[in-house]
Amino acid sequence: MEALFGNLLNINYQQAIMWVIGGILIYLAVARDMEPSLLLPMGFGAILVNLPMSGAITQYINQFVEGTLKTNIEVGVLDELYAAGIANELFPLLLFIGIGAMIDFGPLLANPKMLFFGAAAQFGIFFTFSLASLLGFTPQDAASISIIGAADGPTSIFVANYFDSKYIGAIIVAAYSYMALVPIIQPPVIKMVTTKAERRIHMHYKQKDVSRLIRILFPIIVTVVAGLFAPRSVALVGFLMFGNLIRECGVLNSLSNSAQKELANLITLLLGITVAVNMQAAKFLNPETLMILGLGLFAFVFDTVGGVLFAKAMNLFLKEKINPMIGATGISAFPMSARVIAKMATEEDPSNHILMHAVSANVSGQIASVIAGGLVIKLVEGLIK
Repeated sequence: MEALFGNLLNINYQQAIMWVIGGILIYLAVARDMEPSLLLPMGFGAILVNLPMSGAITQYINQFVEGTLKTNIEVGVLDELYAAGIANELFPLLLFIGIGAMIDFGPLLANPKMLFFGAAAQFGIFFTFSLASLLGFTPQDAASISIIGAADGPTSIFVANYFDSKYIGAIIVAAYSYMALVPIIQPPVIKMVTTKAERRIHMHYKQKDVSRLIRILFPIIVTVVAGLFAPRSVALVGFLMFGNLIRECGVLNSLSNSAQKELANLITLLLGITVAVNMQAAKFLNPETLMILGLGLFAFVFDTVGGVLFAKAMNLFLKEKINPMIGATGISAFPMSARVIAKMATEEDPSNHILMHAVSANVSGQIASVIAGGLVIKLVEGLIK
């Protein structure tokens, strides 16, 4: 009984705050169906690692042995998982195989000009990198924070871990939270920078058959090109494209299905609960966390705005106008962003169906975000040499 009540006395208000944060994440996952496979384990993990003397994380235990006080280290299982799956980028890369297997690049290959929107929607990343640097973050931390704007959780983890950022917990929570909040954040931002007439622009979609050869060559060519121009992105792009190659080759259908379902789901669950190691109150509750959440939102908003403004600029020179909302799907939140924009178009005009165009731009954003991650790494390494 004494040991039980003694442990209760070890609870501090910061740990209690983290329990509340964990509860909010679980609520968003269960009640609002926002990225439940990730936010639920993250929320539960946030509670788990903030329990006093939790055996889930590494603890230093003082014990008397033969009358001598000794400090023993008890390694927690979540720290073991972190070392095995995140510290070496294994979980994010394995997850990219599953994501690549899920993506059909057919609509993008049939309408390749949508690639430009993936590039344009990365504007907020580089703008936020500069802003974070001005606010006092190191180039490594500024780069890690800026990638939040891509709405690409695995890339955020990869970059933050590559630079060994001490803010990785806040960065991951921000990245995945904003991904889940795409239906809430993007519509008002888009409406601020577009007119009703622009949102009602119709785009005609012509179904084009993409040959199997092109589908197979595409992931190979993208990997080679990324490796030549952004070498640091090869691991990310390569695993994403490898997953897509499994899908498109036509001879590994069972493995493709496993990658899309069992592999992706299992890695997502393990990733969610493992990143909670960095959500311990002492690491998470600080002014920098609030700044990171704000900068992440800033990056996300400006990525959305950048894509929309790029589409509007293109319309100045195009005969067949582009619905500028398409530009907002250039972020990496696939396929959520495409669905949100398609829904907005039909709400403005029930006869306006732009889903296939939105999907094309959205998958281009998936590629662009991982290349942007590699470019940011290369940029920072150049600055600190």
